[in-house]
Amino acid sequence: MKKLLSLAIVALFSVSAMAQQTDLRRKINVSGSAETEVTPDIIYISISLKEYLKDGNSKKKVDITTLENELFNAVQKAGLDKENLTINNLSSYTAVAEKKKNPDYLASKQYRLKVSDLNKWNAIIGSVDPKGVAYTNIDSYDYSKIESLKKDLKIKALQAAKAKATYLVEAIGDKLGAALDIQEINNEIYPQPMYRNVMMMKAESADMAGAAAPEIDFKKIKLNYVMNVVFEIK
Repeated sequence: MKKLLSLAIVALFSVSAMAQQTDLRRKINVSGSAETEVTPDIIYISISLKEYLKDGNSKKKVDITTLENELFNAVQKAGLDKENLTINNLSSYTAVAEKKKNPDYLASKQYRLKVSDLNKWNAIIGSVDPKGVAYTNIDSYDYSKIESLKKDLKIKALQAAKAKATYLVEAIGDKLGAALDIQEINNEIYPQPMYRNVMMMKAESADMAGAAAPEIDFKKIKLNYVMNVVFEIK
């Protein structure tokens, strides 16, 4: 009998504790969003230069140094710091050794160029002998003020959620209370860059020497944030 009474008392206290923990506050759950698109202003482009033979004549080789100087001069002419152009990989340094073994060896080098404007890029690559350009690629891109932009969008999304909750609650004659819970949903979209006419090394005829610079179709970075917020209804 005492054992049953003890169990009943424990059960009663458990139910009472659960009742005390139950949140009986009235709530409203809403979401707010904010989005924008920005044009990337940090663009990394890989460039591969390769020696070639003039008119197929093995005695008339366009040296990698000549092509390299053209690229360096074009970068400086575009007003970019020399630090913006770097060697992309260590294999570029094997050219000297290979040339000693094989005089007919056609050396190549890969570079990485940082630009903020694709118009400058078009001017740079347009100043380099197209027959000496093996390929160009856009490696990656970003926006210099991306973190500040993300912060502003999150604040705007949160404010939009509060504004929505306010007019919904006031429509039924109540007032909006404090935020009880906030959840962030990230919908960032970094589209892959699309580029055309990047394989330029295969130009065999002299009339290709005046070929236009690679045409690049660049998409914007789209940022979208959704804030899910639970407010108390007073």
